[in-house]
Amino acid sequence: MCESSDKKNGPARKVVPLEEAVGMCLEHDITEIRQDEFKGRAFRRGHRVCQMDIERLRDMGKNNLFVLSLADGEMHEDDAAIALASALAGEGIAMQGEPREGKVNLVAARDGLLKVNREALFAMNMLGEIACSTLHDNTLVKKGRVVAGTRAIPLVVKKNVIAEAARIAESAGGIIEVKDVRKPLAGIVITGSEVYYGRKKDAFSAVMEGKIEAFGGRITGKYYTPDDESFIKDRLVELINAGADLLIVTGGMSVDPDDVTRFALRSVGVTDMVYGSPVIPGSMLLVGYLEGEKTIPVIGVPACGMYHKTTVFDLVLPRILAGERIGRKELAEMGHGGLCLNCPDCEYPKCPFGK
Repeated sequence: MCESSDKKNGPARKVVPLEEAVGMCLEHDITEIRQDEFKGRAFRRGHRVCQMDIERLRDMGKNNLFVLSLADGEMHEDDAAIALASALAGEGIAMQGEPREGKVNLVAARDGLLKVNREALFAMNMLGEIACSTLHDNTLVKKGRVVAGTRAIPLVVKKNVIAEAARIAESAGGIIEVKDVRKPLAGIVITGSEVYYGRKKDAFSAVMEGKIEAFGGRITGKYYTPDDESFIKDRLVELINAGADLLIVTGGMSVDPDDVTRFALRSVGVTDMVYGSPVIPGSMLLVGYLEGEKTIPVIGVPACGMYHKTTVFDLVLPRILAGERIGRKELAEMGHGGLCLNCPDCEYPKCPFGK
């Protein structure tokens, strides 16, 4: 048996030849990798080595085992992983079981919208010795889904690194959370004289209703209107009076003289109105808010919403239902990853769109 105590290169540790390790308790998980078959924990921390383990350990390339001696400023990988997971986890996040090989997974504790503070996550990963990885920000998740994983990279981590990671998370107000997504009571106004007068079949209703129902929402009312500002305004007022907490107006978003939807929205009192997004399809999206006893979000959906399966509407709606206020900045940020490839067999959200 020999001992290493070079503090510059790591913790003090005793090297135990494998043939002398029977009866010894392992200080860390030992990983086994079999190509195309298995990668995972073969021996758990605390496992007492027995004679029958020796040949398996040799097959895994082990000739020696270590007995660690941690200094006051050091942490074992498993303890570090738990501390990291606790620092990362915000509302709606839970730890999945115990550490395995110095890694802990975080899961959604409820259905909702995953939010990741990317700047704080970057700052944590810049510390070194630790790794924190997540799903994309603004991913819709179900309860129990793994949303992040964190681990200590070396077997022994400096306590001050973990303390700094916790400080970053605390100062950011949390790094990972799952926000509740409310079930909307939506009012829909489908504009267009060609539909109102029966010259063209409505293609918007089924699409919009399906997207609302996917969130467990209901339709409080639906109206068809010609391209008439005052007519559209009256229908919006009726939906508001009926208790709608989300207004969706389709069509009439372009620059044609007959497209008066935006003017109708202004006349009914919609403010903070942002027209145009860098997402394709959906560049003529409109988002605004009607302030009163309660704030009612308003989404103007351009014509692309009726023939593209996925548009900017699908990126904006869950964030609005999670309580976010979408303005110019939020829309501008969607330009990165905001190009839909129009795949023949659309598998959204399992694709780069909106990521």
